[in-house]
Amino acid sequence: MSPITNTDELISFCELISKAPFITVDTEFMRETTYWPKLCLIQAASADHAAIIDPLAKDLDLQPFLDVLANPNILKVFHACRQDIEIFYNLGVLPAPVFDTQVAAMAAGYGDQVAYDLLVRQVLRVEIDKGSRFTDWSRRPLSEQQLTYALGDVTHLAKVYPKLKASLEKVERFEWVSEEMKGLIDPSLYNTDPLDAWRRLRPRKSSPKYLAVFAQTAAWRERTAQERDQPRGRILKDEGIDEIATQLPTDPAAFDRMRSTPKGFGASKFGVELIEIIQAAIKEPEKFAPKMDKSAPPVQVPASVVELLKVLLRIRCEEEGVAPKLIATVAELEKIALDDNADVPSLQGWRRKVFGEDALRLKRGELALVLNGPKVELVELD
Repeated sequence: MSPITNTDELISFCELISKAPFITVDTEFMRETTYWPKLCLIQAASADHAAIIDPLAKDLDLQPFLDVLANPNILKVFHACRQDIEIFYNLGVLPAPVFDTQVAAMAAGYGDQVAYDLLVRQVLRVEIDKGSRFTDWSRRPLSEQQLTYALGDVTHLAKVYPKLKASLEKVERFEWVSEEMKGLIDPSLYNTDPLDAWRRLRPRKSSPKYLAVFAQTAAWRERTAQERDQPRGRILKDEGIDEIATQLPTDPAAFDRMRSTPKGFGASKFGVELIEIIQAAIKEPEKFAPKMDKSAPPVQVPASVVELLKVLLRIRCEEEGVAPKLIATVAELEKIALDDNADVPSLQGWRRKVFGEDALRLKRGELALVLNGPKVELVELD
């Protein structure tokens, strides 16, 4: 088995799969020591054709395959696609339309975040040899065993998808999954703008100086990690950002008196750069502080109501054969406990039919949970 290593071969393969209604896609990458994922392999298959693409090959231009990913007439099927889509987004294309078999499996009764090998076993009755799972995919040449393992990720998926689709259509849930897929191609999910880096974190205070330094320190870390292609944590830990914003240091030596900054940080190039940014933020906090939504005073969530809603959620999901995570989170249950008109997905669309309406009826006393032997059941109340 030989990977595609030149553009002419890739063009020929892309011409074959461009005629297919769907293709399955997977990637192998490394990012333990980098900020940007290092793409090492791309695997793709239609029902009739499959290939491994070597993005590390010198004579290969990936553009023909990126054009396939952007083709709106071809459905791109992934399993747990967030990181794969992030990689292609960084290469300049947002694959669309997409179908994530991990999300689909939750709607088809295969459990919560089912692993790829388990889904293949359950749907195809095929055992996957995971011996090459933790391969260093950046090394060349790759062995026949490694290539066979990598290609199997998409050839198995090309057989899983039609069965999973048929299963969902049979119970009228394919549209459920299609609705979920729209969120996976939201560009904001893959945004790496340093000025937005603070949004990944949780500011603990709301004063202008704290927020200004917090946001600017997070932006500096993100920018530095990108430029040096290093993980964020190697530049500065998350807790370091909060400590710096709390302490408001005005000279580099102050960094070395903090618990969460690396030893010698103050005397380093990092320390000198960052202190200038912090000084500017402290001087004009209104200019640099992000605008935060003013939240209402915290309201005590009725714990007993939330617990009842959890039981109801479990009952309805067991009846429907759907993973609870696909229906509602604990945070959503807490909002429903406080407000019948809460703006949450579980009170909208198909989720409202499966769970949300019963949740409101339970709150209104129109439904009750009763113990029937070892089983909890729902009963209508007059």
